[in-house]
Amino acid sequence: MVTRKQVKLKQAHGNWVTGDRFWDREEEIDLFRRKTREGAHLLLVAQRRMGKTSLMKEIARRLSDEFECVFVDFQNATTPQDAIAELSLALRPHKSLWLRGRELFANVLDRVEKIGSEDLGITLRAGLAGGNWASKGDELFAILAEAEKPVLLLMDEVPILVNRIIKGEEYIITPERRRIASEFMSWLRKNSQRHQGKARIVISGSIGFEPVLRQANLSGTINNFVPFELKPWSDDTAIGCLRALAQQYGLKYRDGAESEMVRLLGCCIPHHVQMFFDHAQTYRVRNKLTELGPQEVAEVYQTEMLSTRGHAELTHYEERLKLVLGIAKMALALDMITEAAVSGHLTKGAIMRLQQDYDFDKEPTADVQKEILWILEHDGYLTQAPEGYVFVSNLLRDWWRNRYQMFFTPVLKRGE
Repeated sequence: MVTRKQVKLKQAHGNWVTGDRFWDREEEIDLFRRKTREGAHLLLVAQRRMGKTSLMKEIARRLSDEFECVFVDFQNATTPQDAIAELSLALRPHKSLWLRGRELFANVLDRVEKIGSEDLGITLRAGLAGGNWASKGDELFAILAEAEKPVLLLMDEVPILVNRIIKGEEYIITPERRRIASEFMSWLRKNSQRHQGKARIVISGSIGFEPVLRQANLSGTINNFVPFELKPWSDDTAIGCLRALAQQYGLKYRDGAESEMVRLLGCCIPHHVQMFFDHAQTYRVRNKLTELGPQEVAEVYQTEMLSTRGHAELTHYEERLKLVLGIAKMALALDMITEAAVSGHLTKGAIMRLQQDYDFDKEPTADVQKEILWILEHDGYLTQAPEGYVFVSNLLRDWWRNRYQMFFTPVLKRGE
């Protein structure tokens, strides 16, 4: 385990980290551990790249002697049937649970496992095609509840799954899709209550769950889950991380360069801190330097973090927002966000002026804007300031401005 008191830290590569690559979060882990032991179901809330999956993986590692920790990723799931199949497959590392879960699908699994496991997921989905996903899911939960140790069920990317159920590929909510989503959420809620104390459930994802459920009037389906907020690192924690990384890789800071990195980021999202160091270390090696000062750090920020090389990572913010809003509302959201980036803030006057440019058939534009602003605040894009809405993250603001400002006219200057 690595904490800020230790002097070296290996770089994080991939989507999540544990063990000697996991940095700090000791207060959150202690609180998470206490709530889990008390039997609470948790809704892990945070903006993107805050380390939600890493926290769940690290919790599972530390509590493995006390709980049967089952991690399920719904990233690629699109239906309730997919969800039950993924839950079934997640039992495979837990031999006793898998042997019992396998019996539920014995009629379709026997022939597959004789030739290999590549098609297990497809086969499980086929076994659920008859609409029996809820009953199979109930049986899986019953198996979990009878495990020798209490089960900690860590469910990642549930919001993406439910968003897909609700909206389909066209990003349109229909009565039938809402019905299916309601059935799935009711099934999850029922089992969380039925097996209270025997199974603890943690829900997390890279888009906010409440905005997704709210759009379909399903917010009440998670009111038995306790919100657990994961906030950005403090400046001190981020600086400690940068110093520990530098110590590991032989990089030296000059004249408070690590503090300048934190200032430029504005919001210390763990992944962005690690990304900044990675670019800085690459810059140092390429230029055969032994140390970096504020001037070199600023150059790395402009030429690497905000360049096309940084776009692959930051474009994900735009893609995730589109998942929640859909195509029609995304156009207005882009206008509002870009106004905040280019002009420095999104004022009340700009918000009202934009109402002239958009027309939504079934909703007043003002109501759509309220929904967009609520989502942007909830998911950590914007926050309210005296002069209007501003970006939480300097990095995201600067990247957004670089991406869109060339062809963007500030709202209040349109028509001049």
